Parts: sequence; structure tokens; C-alpha cells
Amino acid sequence: MKIHFLGTAAAEGFPNAFCRCEPCLKARELGGKNIRTRSSAIIDDVIKFDYSPDSYMQALRDNIDFGAIEHLLVTHTHSDHFNAYDLECRRVGIAHNLEHPMHIYGNDAVMHHTRTAIGRFVGERYAFHLLRPFETITVGDALVTPLLADHDKMETCLLYVIEKGGKKLLYGHDSGWFPEATWAWLQGKQLDGAILDCTHGYTGKSRDRNHMCIETILEAQREFQKESILKENGLIIATHFSHNSKLLHEEFQAIFQPAGIVVAYDGLIVHI
Repeated sequence: MKIHFLGTAAAEGFPNAFCRCEPCLKARELGGKNIRTRSSAIIDDVIKFDYSPDSYMQALRDNIDFGAIEHLLVTHTHSDHFNAYDLECRRVGIAHNLEHPMHIYGNDAVMHHTRTAIGRFVGERYAFHLLRPFETITVGDALVTPLLADHDKMETCLLYVIEKGGKKLLYGHDSGWFPEATWAWLQGKQLDGAILDCTHGYTGKSRDRNHMCIETILEAQREFQKESILKENGLIIATHFSHNSKLLHEEFQAIFQPAGIVVAYDGLIVHI
């Protein structure tokens, strides 16, 4: 399973275009892996998580053919994760020579926002799929199970487990410490990889709400080991970083490397 990280920042990007804090100034100066766009990833070139407002630029930067995307799994409708109106660019008369519809999956809010944005253009170019937490569905040649996140009390935000080609991956953000029902479902799953939210730096809390921090990710790693959620050689990847963490890429690496946790950056490709 190939995981291509398109964006690895929290909602404001890193650096924040409006911000003059020291980490933002330093990120602009250093460039490279310190320049982070809004979060998204693609699996095996055909399954995309979320459609951020930076998606168009990410496709150009990494030379990705979005026409190949068959399935779009949306975690929630916050503006940094789902820019539904951009999907109109896939409609008949605007995009040409497409051979399949794009299947869009998500909660009730995702269905509403998508219909509002592109409903009049649905035709043969789009298909909508309303998901329910913990109900496994078939997505192409993969099995996908949406899980509950702890993120927004006004929306049923979702995490996803993908089983494809004999591998299992958790796409685990946006979320703080997972709800008990999600931990119960994950018990004994023996995942090959887990992608986790590291919006915050150090907060002094091992079980942060809404978003994870450094301590929460390390605590989640211990829980994964204790409950056989992750294989012994399974990979944890941290992403979704905010400039308010006050940490740059190399600083996150220095913190997580002793625990064997990978720090994602824009354009990173990982195989599990």
C-alpha cells in the first residue's frame, strides 16, 4: 500500500500566511519540509482522504493526476479538510476524457455540502455514499470501516481503517484521544500502519481532546502495543502540525525518532 502525503499542516497551514510568530518566520526562512499545506493523502493513486483547499496546488506540485482518483473518503466538513466547490472542476464540459465517476463517502454533513456544491452536476461524474460509523463497506478493491473521532461535538467526524492488498491502515485524524467505541473496535486488529493527528506540541496532557499532541501520540503508541492494535513492526506516522506547536520539522523528528515514529511532510511517500 502506497501512502502519498499531499499536505501535513493543520487548518492555518505552516507557516500561517498571516502570522509573524517565530516558528512561522523560521519556516519561511528554512523552507523545504517546514512548508506544510492543509492535510490530505492518497492511497495507491486512487483513494484520496479529504479534499483540502490546497488540493489543486498539491496536484501540480507532486505531478498527480486527479483524474485517476476513484474514491474520496471525507473525514469531516471543516474548511481545511473539505472544499466541496472545487469538485465542480470534474464535471462534464470542464474535465474531459474521464473514464469513471468519483465516489464520495462521508457523513450527513458531507453529503449535504457536496449536494449543495455540485448536486446539479452529479450525472455520471459523481456518486454519493452516506457512511455510518463501524459499518464496513467495499471501496474498489479495499474494505473501509469508518470509526468515530473525538473532534467536533456538532458533527459526526470520522476516522478510517483501510484493508487493501493484505495490509491495514488507520487514517486517524482529526481526533484527540479516540472514543471508547473506536478503541474497542481497534482491539487486536494488528494494523500495519497508523496515521495520527499531532496538531499540538507539548501540552502536558496524555489524552488530549479534539486534537492530539506529542504526549497523546506517545500514549496512543503504548495503547496500540498493549491492545495488539498495531503489528510489532507497524508504522506510526504523525501529521497535521500547527505552527502553534512552536516546533519545526527537525525538532519533531528529534522528539519522535527515539519512539520510532515517522514525522510526515508534504510530498512524503511511504509504503507499508
